[in-house]
Amino acid sequence: MKYTIILEKEEEGGYSAQCLELPGAISQGESKEEARNNIREAIEAVLEVLNQEVKELREVVEISAVEVCV
Repeated sequence: MKYTIILEKEEEGGYSAQCLELPGAISQGESKEEARNNIREAIEAVLEVLNQEVKELREVVEISAVEVCV
């Protein structure tokens, strides 16, 4: 799956990165490449936590998807 990230050059050096679809996925790196690698790891970590939470929720609620067209 592809995610949209924002890479921002920091005044003090390096880059910060955040994922638009997963607000909890934030990272940084000294170079663009390092920031991209680090945000990939952050996205994987957030997804792992979310998947565990969804598994626990499925025991008590129904979870489904909806499509929105704009």
